[in-house]
Amino acid sequence: MIISLITLEKNPKQIIHQLQRIACNIMNTDLVGQVGFGTQIRKSPYFHSTQKWGATGYSVYNHMYIPRSFGSAEDNYWNLINNAILCDVGVERQVEITGPDAAKFTQLLTPRNLSKCEVGQCKYVFMTDSSGGIINDPVLLKLGENHFWLSLADSDALLWAKGVQVNSGMNVTITEPDVSPLQLQGPKSREIMCAVFGDWIMDLRYYWFKEFDFGDIPLVISRTGWSSELGYEIFLRDQSKGNRLWEILMEAGSPLGLKPGHTSTIRRIEGGMLSYVADINLDNNPLELDYPHLIDLDMHAEFIGKKALREIRKNGVKRKQVGLEISGPPLSTPNTEPWIIENKSDAIGKVTSAVYSPRLGKNIALAIVDYKYVEIGTNLAIRTNAEKFTAIVVQKPFYDPKKTIASRV
Repeated sequence: MIISLITLEKNPKQIIHQLQRIACNIMNTDLVGQVGFGTQIRKSPYFHSTQKWGATGYSVYNHMYIPRSFGSAEDNYWNLINNAILCDVGVERQVEITGPDAAKFTQLLTPRNLSKCEVGQCKYVFMTDSSGGIINDPVLLKLGENHFWLSLADSDALLWAKGVQVNSGMNVTITEPDVSPLQLQGPKSREIMCAVFGDWIMDLRYYWFKEFDFGDIPLVISRTGWSSELGYEIFLRDQSKGNRLWEILMEAGSPLGLKPGHTSTIRRIEGGMLSYVADINLDNNPLELDYPHLIDLDMHAEFIGKKALREIRKNGVKRKQVGLEISGPPLSTPNTEPWIIENKSDAIGKVTSAVYSPRLGKNIALAIVDYKYVEIGTNLAIRTNAEKFTAIVVQKPFYDPKKTIASRV
């Protein structure tokens, strides 16, 4: 904004007020003005509803806009753990795999053994490349014996699957269907879901789903979510009905304390939940992480990366993911880039996600460190561009390690 000296001379108070507004916008990091909406980045079916209900910031995920702020991140956190929040996660695009060889092909993509996965069941899986690197960590939904969805994190796994298909010799069809999820998360979520969709919601088990037509709105409803709290994902199968579905849920949930929200960095780090790109990527392999049930290197079925991961198992991993408690005053914001972990000035790892937990009263973090520093109680030094901290290796997840909140009956 250009302010002329003539205007300043005639109305200095008006100029001062304008400058104050500009400063407030800068301090509040108003991402609506920074992202620059355009047609080259897709919008979810709930985009206009999120604006109506007060979204103040967006980022880009899977080539789509995702709401990242409805105000205070701490308020969003407390809304999540005390009542409920509704999140537009339409960016969680689906890779749909169908055809006579769909089951065999889907197994080819992941080291998790899918042989006992039932129709109607969800599985958290890693997708690996030929060196064992992690391409994506989607939630898999089995809609039929040869019908699967992979609900994606932030990477081009659709293109990867299509590339694998070309050389697989298998009879499969791979598409991105018209499917856009919402997340309804928090302790009041079950009551809200029952009020809208019926009491059958009470019988929906953790990591299972049901196909359901809500009048003329076709849905898949799963007992999943990226929050470590009780919650549900509502997969809309007709994007034209997105804003109507949002309004129905908000109208039913508002008397129970439902607020529009966004996935909570605080709560997901408390729960030890991974964020693709931040915590894991192609440079990581599943053996570096504490998810043994996601890797079956001895199963008969083939999967991409099996040979490489067997070799890594044989030789031993060189680093592991750990939880940290970081000293010092509360972090004002989550880290926006990896922080270096040092031992006597030698880099031995990096902090991938760090945040202050108001419930725990501690700075907590996920980190990758050299294997000899992973023991609980190990003291470490952290260096950022501007500061230095000390930290100690602790058990993770930091809160509710057995997932009793999310999985409770």
